[in-house]
Amino acid sequence: MLGIENRGFVTGGFVAEKVSKKISVNSNHIEVLAPPERRLLDVLRFDLELMGTKEGCGEGECGACSVIINGEVVNSCLVLFGQIADGDEILTVEGLGDAEHLAPIQQCFIDEVGTQCGICTPGMLISAHALLMKNPNPDRDQVAIAMAGNLCRCTGYKRIIDSVMKAAEILRGEK
Repeated sequence: MLGIENRGFVTGGFVAEKVSKKISVNSNHIEVLAPPERRLLDVLRFDLELMGTKEGCGEGECGACSVIINGEVVNSCLVLFGQIADGDEILTVEGLGDAEHLAPIQQCFIDEVGTQCGICTPGMLISAHALLMKNPNPDRDQVAIAMAGNLCRCTGYKRIIDSVMKAAEILRGEK
């Protein structure tokens, strides 16, 4: 599979021509060359080697592939590279923080055991980050609604909501 992707995107028996986009990914301004029919998820994972964004269902139902484009959470498995415009700003889970400098939402997911098996975690972190950027003082129902596009098959969502609520308190300077 990886070998096929490295040779180009095959569709209908021909190799699609690649297009160039000047975009920002995790605050890094880069130029990306990829076929317009290639899913953004695949561009992120295989072309840019940002493996934090996960593929769950591949149909936009589970939210594991969530990223933020220009401030809005999207399922990257449903976005084609050709839909990305020059100047678009994309944030993936790698852009939240790193191992030495975790973002508050990442640390709170660890502290409150919101990570569970980890497959859904990148999408959960992205959705939580987007919520807290727009609403730094959410109640539990607002968190649940914001996380509704992200499926977790491990347990209930209590620990995930606890993680987001704690991160909100930290970001407001209350903890």
